Amino acid sequence: MSRMEIDLRRPTVQVSLDLTTIRDAEPMAEIALKAGVDWIEVGTPLILGEGLHAVSAFRKRYPDTPIVADLKTMDGGYLEAEMMARAGANFVVVMAASHPATVRATVRAARDYGIYVMGDVLGRRDRAKAAAELEEAGVDVVIAHLGFDERGELGGSPLDFLAEIVEAVSCPVQAVGGLSLSDLPKLPALGAPLVVVGAPLVIDGRSFSPASEGNEIGRLLKNVVSLVKSGGEDGVS
Repeated sequence: MSRMEIDLRRPTVQVSLDLTTIRDAEPMAEIALKAGVDWIEVGTPLILGEGLHAVSAFRKRYPDTPIVADLKTMDGGYLEAEMMARAGANFVVVMAASHPATVRATVRAARDYGIYVMGDVLGRRDRAKAAAELEEAGVDVVIAHLGFDERGELGGSPLDFLAEIVEAVSCPVQAVGGLSLSDLPKLPALGAPLVVVGAPLVIDGRSFSPASEGNEIGRLLKNVVSLVKSGGEDGVS
């Protein structure tokens, strides 16, 4: 099956809809797309709250917008990728912490259904090795991810290990988790052109709910998009 042709090396902004209902997520998606965001991520909390109906709802509403389904596959790689593809996802996420057979199965399904695979290093101590293994298995993008719980206890951000992952792979890289809005425009120059706007903006620091008023979110997103695509490093205010 042919897949949507997407330039994975062009600076791109993805909004992570880490909310728990379609009702809350829809206005965030609308604001983000009006601000110039390129991709929609149906985040893990939203999939848990609404199932793949959330992916289908956004595919119906935005037929030409790339959609990332962040289910964080750990097993049943072929079936989960198949289900997400049928729901309308363009990207699925498989975990480096899963068995290599799961990564390979996810990649096989992606090739069969014309979608892309992101491989997430979350949970692996040797992140550079995990990234190289993911690339060898055929993923299209490696995610340098510092998890919500981990950074809650230990602090830090993906910038602490991004360079070693970029060095370890030749495929595109995305950095996620614990990044400030002022960090985001710097990422393409650091080798991570696929920029995610998530927890710092769309959710607050404690619960999965909208963090600020729509007009303010739109203004901040528009500024992020402009800086990421222009290579600006002055930060977001």
